[in-house]
Amino acid sequence: MPDSGPLGPSHREQRPTPPTVVPDAPAPVVPDLPVTPAASDFLAALHPPVTLPAAQSSLRTSLPSPPSLPSTRSSRPIPASVVPDTPDTRAAGFAFQGVLRGPTGLGTSSLDLAGKYKPSLPDPVNAAPAPPAPPAEGRAVPGLYHHPVPEPDPVRVEEVSRRIKCWAEDEVQLYPKEWEGQFDGFSVGRYMVVCHPDAPTVDHLMLAARLMVAENALDDCYCEDHGGSPVGLGGRLLLAHTALDHVHTTAEYTPAWQESLTSDAPRRAYRSAMDYFVRAATPSQADRYRHDMARLHMGYLAEAAWAQTGHNPEVWEYLAMRQFNNFRPCPTITDTVGGYELPADLHARPDMQRVIALAGNATTIVNDLYSYTKELDSPGRHLNLPVVIAEREQLSERDAYLKAVEVHNELQRAFEAAAADLAQACPLPAVLRFLRGVATWVDGNHDWHRTNTYRYSLPDFW
Repeated sequence: MPDSGPLGPSHREQRPTPPTVVPDAPAPVVPDLPVTPAASDFLAALHPPVTLPAAQSSLRTSLPSPPSLPSTRSSRPIPASVVPDTPDTRAAGFAFQGVLRGPTGLGTSSLDLAGKYKPSLPDPVNAAPAPPAPPAEGRAVPGLYHHPVPEPDPVRVEEVSRRIKCWAEDEVQLYPKEWEGQFDGFSVGRYMVVCHPDAPTVDHLMLAARLMVAENALDDCYCEDHGGSPVGLGGRLLLAHTALDHVHTTAEYTPAWQESLTSDAPRRAYRSAMDYFVRAATPSQADRYRHDMARLHMGYLAEAAWAQTGHNPEVWEYLAMRQFNNFRPCPTITDTVGGYELPADLHARPDMQRVIALAGNATTIVNDLYSYTKELDSPGRHLNLPVVIAEREQLSERDAYLKAVEVHNELQRAFEAAAADLAQACPLPAVLRFLRGVATWVDGNHDWHRTNTYRYSLPDFW
């Protein structure tokens, strides 16, 4: 995964630890909703404000069979961008706002998917509603095209933070005690809640939280500063990947493979996180995640090979590598975390694959920009887009960084245009909800980078 950090201890989560290997048992198939008759109206709302999901103060924790529900939406409008001098005034951008918002105007209330199918989530037992959280600190990269998000529900943030720390210490023994401060500084709870505000329960959020923490632990221990090395990386990645995609071998050799899954922290984390995930996801959702993790591991291997050979990639080569070594596994599970399923044939559409790829590419450049100074201060040579542009195009550090901002903005706008086109071409409710979910994840990912001042600081280029 892009720029990861060591991820540790508290009270044990009140949930049994899954067995070493859990087969992919079929999950209930959720029927899709009928086609929305006014999809053109859905895209035709050209009003500038963008309505994003509001946080819900609910600690409901049970994980029911995934309902087929469009995402919950708030009626609270917020500006389309916090960058007043770079608004996206093109038709595709406004059409994308329609994807997020749904139809408006007289006679369209029956077409409001969000309101019509909004799930009822109980308030916490014996708990008063959480007060609004103050805006988090953090400065956005100047000139970066992005969308603001509401502050995540602080009750859920705290609960996810508590549970993920319990899991990391009690179930998978993820890191030594001296890494605890770095784990806390990662702000996993905020990351999950701001990226998945429509998750029906905290258990749904925990599905994403465990996978995210496991991915970052592997990156640190296998690839980066905490024992990582490009030498022999392929063998380590392959064996770790078997925790996600199980080995089917003879009875004689199966016990040795099973024992290997507990041999280091990344494999323990992968095994446990995936065991939880397959029990909540459908078989197609689980296989989709495995596929995207294989993509991620291939990206790791490409970067490692360049490090071993001293290859200085062209800008286009770097961007190709980053399409694989990126955040894609995170938004690809947005429907599982949301408690519904985007059917496999719809997920596999080339236009849907383009949307997901562009989302991953744009968010990965966000990571390059916010982690730029952190990586320059770290030992060794770290590839990121500003560094590659500076070396290959003979630009100053400042000019290369500003050009990387432009690259991000073009990718972000291409993502929004592709999502709007797909929503118009295939206006099924599951597709529309998935597109909204991916867009919300993109916005939340930026917000986490902006507000995580423990990890990130911006260069002095303005």
